[in-house]
Parts: sequence; structure tokens; C-alpha cells
Amino acid sequence: MDYENFLNLAKKRRSCWEFKSDPVPEDSIEKIVDVARYAPSGFNSQPWNFLVIRDQELKDTIVNFIAGNNLPSGISSPGPFQMQPRPGKKDPMGFKTAPIFILVCGDTRVKSFGPPGLRKDSKKFMEILISSLAISLQYMHLAAACMGLATRWVSAVARPDIEPEIKKLFNIPEEFIVYEMMALGYSDFQPPPKKMRSLSEVIHFDKYCKKDFRTAEELKQYFGKK
Repeated sequence: MDYENFLNLAKKRRSCWEFKSDPVPEDSIEKIVDVARYAPSGFNSQPWNFLVIRDQELKDTIVNFIAGNNLPSGISSPGPFQMQPRPGKKDPMGFKTAPIFILVCGDTRVKSFGPPGLRKDSKKFMEILISSLAISLQYMHLAAACMGLATRWVSAVARPDIEPEIKKLFNIPEEFIVYEMMALGYSDFQPPPKKMRSLSEVIHFDKYCKKDFRTAEELKQYFGKK
């Protein structure tokens, strides 16, 4: 693949907010996960595990966890990181109609086999673990886009009030972390034009100068704040 084709693929990948009910072929799912295996990882630990969820009842349970409708008593409804529903939309949550959910989990036991310094530094190890999982997930998103499939990040599964329930529901080992979930299917959504910062704004050579940084006012304008 030449650069222009790869750039077009990166541009094509957009987060989907509405999915068709059409099933995703099993071989497409396997190809997407297969690509993730080739992502770089800290000390080649390959800490990832991917749980493909097709059962509607299990998917509904996850949706209810995120919506705060199915949490054990004593656990509060979604907190400050709640995914905000979109009133009037076919799928207010933006992902529950996807025919496939894929949970991305990381095995923390690999820490014991890392470089000596890393074994003693839990904070640094977790940073490397998260980076490794993030890269593998991005490979999956690009692979899906390459096959004409749509995806959506669903980070709420890693929230501290939800992760324990997810792990319990799927018998996920205690030593694993739930990093992220990918909703996968065929798009029924036309994304708006993507707001992009220019290359000249984000590329810097050798060192930063004060003029390289956005002003507070420019940040407000980018995020539509007054």
C-alpha cells in the first residue's frame, strides 16, 4: 500500500453513531482481531485478549451497565464520565445497535517478565500496558475500515463502577484489566465533516517556541466555548 492509499484509509475511519442490524461475517471478525496481534507492544509482551460478544442478551446487559440501569444496589448511576444519550436518535447511546461488541483486555501478569526496572515500577508498567492495548485497538479500527465496516470506541466499560461488573459477567480473570470495547458493524450514519487542525499547527522541529502553542482563546474557539 502506498502512502496516499493509507492516508485515505485513515481519513475513512470515523466513529459511527448508528449501526445497521446486518450481521458481520465471522471471517471478517477474525481478520480484524488477527491484525491486532501484529501491533507493537512493550517488551513484545502481547498482553491483549479479545472477547467477541454476539449474544444480544449479553450486549443488552453491557448497555444497561453503561446506562446505569443494571448496577448492583449501592453503586451509583454513571458519574461524570457518563456517555450522554442523544435525544431523538434511533440509538441514543450511539452503539447499542451494533451487531458485534469486542472487549479488549490486558493481562497484567506480563509485568513479571519485563525489564528489571519495569517490574518495580507499577505506574510505568501500566502506561506501557495501556499504550500496547491502544495500538492494537487502532489496528482493529483501521482493519475494519479497510473492509467497509464501521466502528465505535466505547470507553465506558473501563469505568471503575462498571469494570468489576463486566469482569464478573464474562468470567474475566482478576489479573486482567478491561481496557476498551469496540462496537462493530455496518454504518447507518453519515458523519459530519471532521474538524481538523492543520499540519503546520501540530508539527514542530527540534524544539518548541512560545508561538507554537495555541493560546487559551484559540483553545476555546476550537472547542466552541465562549
